[in-house]
Amino acid sequence: QVQLVESGGGLVQAGGSLRLSCAASGRTFSSTTMGWFRQAPGKEREFVAAISSGGGRTRYADSVKGRFTISRDNAKNTVYLQMNSLKPEDTAVYYCAAQAALGLFISNSPADFGSWGQGTQVTVSS
Repeated sequence: QVQLVESGGGLVQAGGSLRLSCAASGRTFSSTTMGWFRQAPGKEREFVAAISSGGGRTRYADSVKGRFTISRDNAKNTVYLQMNSLKPEDTAVYYCAAQAALGLFISNSPADFGSWGQGTQVTVSS
């Protein structure tokens, strides 16, 4: 089981940038696909981005393509989400999560992710 702690959230104006970090504990991090999800008030948790265990493959939600970049540093047991050109509709609690073992498949479903962090709030003002 991987324990996850997110950081880096905050308040930013539209058009600004933030970098989220997710520190993981556990020996399985470097063999685990990792993802970022977000949940706005009154809405379901939605997929944002995911990255394969080695970092060579990524997947993004259409709403963030070209603005957000997911990356990881396996030596530091950390996954990142660089968020640029932020919009008010990006406001949400952002969670990182560890995907269950699904081979080479990178999922976008919360049901396929078994370990979650506590979340970090991102607020984008207009």
